[in-house]
Amino acid sequence: MPRRLDPDESALWKKVAATVKPLAKAKAPLAPVAPPTVKPPKPTPRSTSAPAAPPRAPAKLPPPRRTHQAATLDGHWDRRLRKGLVRPDLSIDLHGHTLASAQALLDDAIGRALLRGARVLLVVAGRLRPGADRLPQMHGDPRPRGAIRASLPDWLAYSPYADQIVALRPAHISHGGAGAVYVIFRRSRED
Repeated sequence: MPRRLDPDESALWKKVAATVKPLAKAKAPLAPVAPPTVKPPKPTPRSTSAPAAPPRAPAKLPPPRRTHQAATLDGHWDRRLRKGLVRPDLSIDLHGHTLASAQALLDDAIGRALLRGARVLLVVAGRLRPGADRLPQMHGDPRPRGAIRASLPDWLAYSPYADQIVALRPAHISHGGAGAVYVIFRRSRED
């Protein structure tokens, strides 16, 4: 059983208690919510029948303009790229950037390359790690390893310059090997 305060202790306690302000109640922290992931819609096969009715809800992303990884170049170009005989007209290094800043920097570099009449842009983005689009890096880094490199084909397909890009090819070892890719542009009409 706790002991009772004598009158002097009780008076002292009342004086101390009168000078204390109660703490504000802390709001319960909200549980972190993962951001929604947006997947591009699957391409629909083209048919010669009448056009279908437009969808009721607008899609978040338009279908990609092109896929550049499977695009074919003539044998001469592919052979020269594989042997490292093609010298890039311009290069850009995306290491150390966030996904958003890397994408913006890439679009800016493509715009500059096209203004200069470039045919080949070297994009250094780091090696593509297995499962780069799925697994976060160890030691607390929330970004997956190789996420920029894994995102390149999608960024190029949805780029405002997608119609000017002919192909995407792995870089020769002298230009970065598996950590870099060549973006090959369409030849300008003046050439």
